[in-house]
Amino acid sequence: MSMDSPGATRTSFELKSASLPLVAVLLKTADLAQVAAELTARLAADPGFFDNDPVLIDLAALRESDAAVDFAALGALLRQHRTQPVAVRGGSLAQMAAAHAAGLVAAPDASAARERGASAVAPASAAPQTSVREVEVVREVVREVVREVPVPGAAAVVIDKPLRSGQQVYARGADLVVLSVVSFGAEVIADGNVHVYAPLRGRAIAGARGNTEARIFSTCMEPQLVSIAGIYRTTETALPAQVLGKPAQVRLEGEKLLIEPL
Repeated sequence: MSMDSPGATRTSFELKSASLPLVAVLLKTADLAQVAAELTARLAADPGFFDNDPVLIDLAALRESDAAVDFAALGALLRQHRTQPVAVRGGSLAQMAAAHAAGLVAAPDASAARERGASAVAPASAAPQTSVREVEVVREVVREVVREVPVPGAAAVVIDKPLRSGQQVYARGADLVVLSVVSFGAEVIADGNVHVYAPLRGRAIAGARGNTEARIFSTCMEPQLVSIAGIYRTTETALPAQVLGKPAQVRLEGEKLLIEPL
């Protein structure tokens, strides 16, 4: 919302509300040596996976234990991997106080966000709510979007040009259909399904806002990364021969990604 008052002279800035996509790190232990080792191992195959992405630290798994977390050390660790910790949620009173002392702001608790999302019908005047899916070191929608297309209803965004490395397309509230190659280093993201009727060599993210029913389809499946509702798989795990470079789909079963021939 703008805070300019009627009749006021033009100012050098405006204050407006904004939403920001975040990486959610669900911390399951206060042992930062263990976290550092596992984080390094997980990102070894793709050291450029993050690009100074903002991070929310979720303490829900540690709240009952009231374990002490060294937030200064944790922040330094996350920054080593090209992320920027900015907020924390879900911790005990002591944990949240320690996080605040380390310069982190408090974010809404995940359970409250889920309750808001479970409402059957929201008032027409209510502002849209954005929640962060609880996943371990998984991006949702990150980096600068070169083309973002808001579409009402269940429509689809169609891209008919090749996507080169560094380019990103996000279909907000819609499916995304790409009719040309998605090169290594390019990124296609949709709140719904992702269809690539060409080689898929970059990153494909479906169900970006938590839709677990979303799927990824390609006529030539050889991706750098695939993700549905925050569950992801990279080229660190080779695709089976029956789907590599062939028509295939990616779907979510529980918390496991299945990649199957078409």
